[in-house]
Amino acid sequence: MAEEFFGPEVAETYRTSGGTGPPAGRLWQNFTVRPGDLLVEKSAASAFFPRCCPLPELLKDRRIDTVLITGTVTNVCCESSARDASTLGFRVIMVADANAARRDQDHNATLYTVYRSFGDVRPTSEVLDLINAG
Repeated sequence: MAEEFFGPEVAETYRTSGGTGPPAGRLWQNFTVRPGDLLVEKSAASAFFPRCCPLPELLKDRRIDTVLITGTVTNVCCESSARDASTLGFRVIMVADANAARRDQDHNATLYTVYRSFGDVRPTSEVLDLINAG
């Protein structure tokens, strides 16, 4: 679909914008991957869309019921993932200051939509407090 929408050159640019090769080799150099960490690649806007990413099944196999949504672009991939995760029965927390959009109004509109319909919205400091509290 991306190729039909963007054309072959732009679609390929998007597809390879994070690099090529195994996912672990494309992460930020100071990001530590620990044994047991899941690294998955998605092929749609949502990391939870059926048949486009194995993430939902991998999380359910591990009895994980809550997901933290972070990344770019807030109002595209992040919102798509939050909506689909909620629909699949996951508890969703959109980490407000760990997402970004091109415009503040787009970012804030998505945070409002998620909060009103699909999950919770919290800043990183509150999420870390929740994690540390167990």
